[in-house]
Amino acid sequence: MAPAVRAHFIGAAIIRNYAPSPRAGPPRRVGQVYRWVFLACVAALSGCNLGPRYHRPAIPPPAAWRPDEVAADAAWPSSDWWQGFGSAQLNSLIEDAQHSNDDIAAAIARVREADAQARIAGAPLLPAISASGDATRETVLNLTNTGRVTANEFSALLNATYELDFWGKNRAALDAARLAAAASRYDRVTIELTVMTSVASTFFQAVEAQDRLTVARDNVASAQKILKGLQLEKTVGVVTALDVAQQETTVAVLNAAIPPLQQQLLQNIDTLAILVGKPPEAVQITTGALADLSEPKVLPGLPSELLARRPDIAEAEAQLMAANANVAVARASFFPSIDLTANGGYESIALSSLFNPASRAFTLTGGLTQPIFEGGALSGQYAFSKARYAELVSNYHKAVISAFSNVEDALAALQQTALQRERQEEAVTKARHAYELTQVQFHAGTINILTVLNTESALFTAEDALVQVKYSHFAALVALFNALGGGWQKA
Repeated sequence: MAPAVRAHFIGAAIIRNYAPSPRAGPPRRVGQVYRWVFLACVAALSGCNLGPRYHRPAIPPPAAWRPDEVAADAAWPSSDWWQGFGSAQLNSLIEDAQHSNDDIAAAIARVREADAQARIAGAPLLPAISASGDATRETVLNLTNTGRVTANEFSALLNATYELDFWGKNRAALDAARLAAAASRYDRVTIELTVMTSVASTFFQAVEAQDRLTVARDNVASAQKILKGLQLEKTVGVVTALDVAQQETTVAVLNAAIPPLQQQLLQNIDTLAILVGKPPEAVQITTGALADLSEPKVLPGLPSELLARRPDIAEAEAQLMAANANVAVARASFFPSIDLTANGGYESIALSSLFNPASRAFTLTGGLTQPIFEGGALSGQYAFSKARYAELVSNYHKAVISAFSNVEDALAALQQTALQRERQEEAVTKARHAYELTQVQFHAGTINILTVLNTESALFTAEDALVQVKYSHFAALVALFNALGGGWQKA
């Protein structure tokens, strides 16, 4: 074990610098010290790790995704998957979020925290070395002779302490800290992916609200045009006051639908502002319509490949491995700890002679501490570590199963919303054709106003539903990108 070797060299260096000269003491003591250090190093080198060896939980993936949801050719997401939608504004918003989002900034800070904790955890594997110097001047009353006696004492010491990691406790603690740091990095990627998909989804919601407002305003204009025609025809007795009142009701209902859509648009902009770290007034939606956006192609390959493409799965496994190392730490705490302490330096009653060879002083101490009774603290910590590991096994299993389910759900939503959009476009086409026919027949006097109002309402409803279906399809695309881990892949 490398730490034991370092302890050997540090001990030897102190002996060479501070061991008494042949004039100050027998050289045999130096040889004894070397033998003790050598024996301690041999013991450390033969140390063992008492922790359980980590094995990844066996969770067999499905053989394939559902055959009716997947094309033959796989197209995993790229690292800049959002570029496929062909929106310069969406690209700009995601870039702003990557640099200014507070959740991402907090995740980056947590990575730095975890790295610092790993450095702290690795400190016990290295010797602790300190230097000290003292100067004392003391005056005491001499009881045998009248008067006082003044004495000086000067010292300069170098202290080195080291715990032999015989049971692998310190090494396991370092492994746990490093794995926790790795988990924090995966957590950062997970948060970044969540933020980017949230930006995309909220952006599409805002564009959807704009589209629905456009449809609503166009429908109001169309309904008002019909109303004016009916009011003119009423003056000549072609239609009744009831016919006019019914169309006035239609106009009022369509007008009442506009304020909630405006509210939805403003709320989406406010949400986007939070995601990109800007005030709401600094965010404006300039993209025209959902119909102007491109639809990127994305289809997963084999389900087993998903395990290397989801940062949340990598994070769950890193936490599991860290918990496994913590079990080793708790197990090793039951066994003795072996410490080496070396003190060397100079002591003298005169400053001028402080660094003379005769003023050298050296001490090498080895200690062994065996816990006997800790009030159940050690056994409780060991039980806690094992229970924590069992908890994280379940979390890992859930993360893997959820990942497969997320992909299946997103694939199903993508397929069904595409089919729904196709059928809804057909419904809008038929509703518009029916509406145009009723206009002609109404003015020809072959149908009444009620038929016109019904076809008018059907067209307006179909157009609004089409916008919502288009948004649902883009939302399913974003969900699939998220389910596939974006463009991230575990190295």
